[in-house]
Amino acid sequence: MEEYTLYATMGAGFESVVAKELQSLGYETRSENGRVFFKGSQADIVRCNLWLRTADRVKILLKEFPAKDFETLYNETYAFDWAQLLPVDAEFPVKGRAVRSKLHSEPDVQAIVKKAIVDKMSAQYRRRGMLPENGSRFPLDIHIYKDVARLSLDTTGESLFKRGYRIEHGGAPLKENFAASLIKLTPFNGTHPFIDPMCGSGTLPIEAAMIAKNIAPGTLRQFAFDGFDWFDQKLHPEMVEEAKSLVKPCETAIQASDIDQSILEVAKLNAHNAGVLQDIRFKQVAVKDFTTELENGVIVSNPPYGKRLKDKEGAEKLYAQMGEVLRPLDSFSQYYLTADPDFEKFFGKKATKKRKLYNGNLRVDFYQFWANRKH
Repeated sequence: MEEYTLYATMGAGFESVVAKELQSLGYETRSENGRVFFKGSQADIVRCNLWLRTADRVKILLKEFPAKDFETLYNETYAFDWAQLLPVDAEFPVKGRAVRSKLHSEPDVQAIVKKAIVDKMSAQYRRRGMLPENGSRFPLDIHIYKDVARLSLDTTGESLFKRGYRIEHGGAPLKENFAASLIKLTPFNGTHPFIDPMCGSGTLPIEAAMIAKNIAPGTLRQFAFDGFDWFDQKLHPEMVEEAKSLVKPCETAIQASDIDQSILEVAKLNAHNAGVLQDIRFKQVAVKDFTTELENGVIVSNPPYGKRLKDKEGAEKLYAQMGEVLRPLDSFSQYYLTADPDFEKFFGKKATKKRKLYNGNLRVDFYQFWANRKH
């Protein structure tokens, strides 16, 4: 069984979360910025694409080499056995990044790598002229950092945040893997109550319910490896069936509320698609009117933040209401994501800890207020 050098990619600041998730799946890991490396077989590639909640993609590292000039980049790329990886009709887009390297022009880096692969495949398959590129898609990646080049094959395809349960929505909801990562930064493990009092289209409570029920996040979707002709095509359907057999009942209360009834309808539809509608109690209620009888749980929320000045006043008023209503719930660990640096001032309490993150390109803070447990 061939063993590959694999790595998962993730958003900045979530390396430790993904590493922990891989370790809980039984892998030994090595982390660097934006990547966590591990070893595995084709079965592990399927398993990680199916089960990783917090990563973006799973890639195979094909080759690593120093490259300070285009000639070396071309020759090293050409030297790889591309026919073993790519069928003659493969569609193989090449994405490139170059950071702190002599070869800093990304379009040139991509073009040279593409040319080297085309030349090698033309020689291997004895083709003249263009390759058809009308078959399965093999997304390739060239990354050069400090003059060391890495060639990789993406096994995932569309990012892992695309779980397949979310319908089109207004606003800017959290990506599913970002929401799961936030939850993984809390003590929530599916055994104590979970509340999101400003749930929008429902991503946080849905991801919490999927964790509580042990639903593999990739169950509903296809991956790039499904199109690889050398990949064992029995593995994916077998492992989806196995994953479905591991789903368990939700043993805790999950509550989600929002002031906007129309967005709650979207949230319910998303929850239905994810198979967790019965496990979440949705309720239309404004934060200022929010109450709960639950204790010893976790509150995680992504309150709206005002980007324009008029909104800013509204957002700050909301934070003050949150403080009045949620601050007294001190048996709950509370976690709030916002880009407003004055959040603590309006909420009325200093966070136990805050973590700097990026939601897309937006710099945000994850404010953490730890609980006083009631026994």
